Amino acid sequence: MGVAVGLSGFAFGVTAAGSGISTAAACVLSLLVFTGASQFALVGALAAGGNPFTAAAGAFFLGTRNAFYGLRLSQLLALPRPLRPLAAHWVIDETAAVSLAQKDRASARLGFAVTGLSLYVLWNLTTLLGALGAEAIGDTAAWGLDAAGPAVFLALLAPMLRTATERAVAVLALVLGLGLLPVLPAGVPVLVAALAAPAVLFLKGRSLKGRSLKGSSFKDRNTGGRNAKGTRP
Repeated sequence: MGVAVGLSGFAFGVTAAGSGISTAAACVLSLLVFTGASQFALVGALAAGGNPFTAAAGAFFLGTRNAFYGLRLSQLLALPRPLRPLAAHWVIDETAAVSLAQKDRASARLGFAVTGLSLYVLWNLTTLLGALGAEAIGDTAAWGLDAAGPAVFLALLAPMLRTATERAVAVLALVLGLGLLPVLPAGVPVLVAALAAPAVLFLKGRSLKGRSLKGSSFKDRNTGGRNAKGTRP
């Protein structure tokens, strides 16, 4: 995981250098932000001539998804209070996916720590190398480095979609995220896609309630409206 996703730091370093961002600034972004999608969104908006404040706002919205991961991981990992601020910096797609895939708390903590450490070290190292060697590396799209992170995350997510409800949430989120990508600012489609979960659960709840009411009505018709003692109420 660390190697596969950490290599994406090359793509970010090259992209940042091509956007006119200095090597030092690119490295600071990776050290302090450490969420690849937000970093790519920021430098992409700047490269397109966007306002720095608008670019930062888009990156911020895209990064807020990590807050939802944090809510779940805080219960799963149950780390001591002094470690929580440090661990929060490593709450990203990959660490959340690895932790949630484990069967017990000890394994989840180990998965979170190993994934977070390896990714943090490799991401920052390859950011530096990518920014320094931008001209030598050339077009990152030809290498496919920018696709490594999403590919690994999807590979981890797919086995977790065991029920029809979970698969419905994933499909709806995909439709919302990709469908709104051309019309909404960077980061907003991801937040809208998060509405897939409550939407599917709401529809499932209505469906179950409807079935329950139909079952009760059918039972009343067959019992002639009698109660448990066989007399009419």
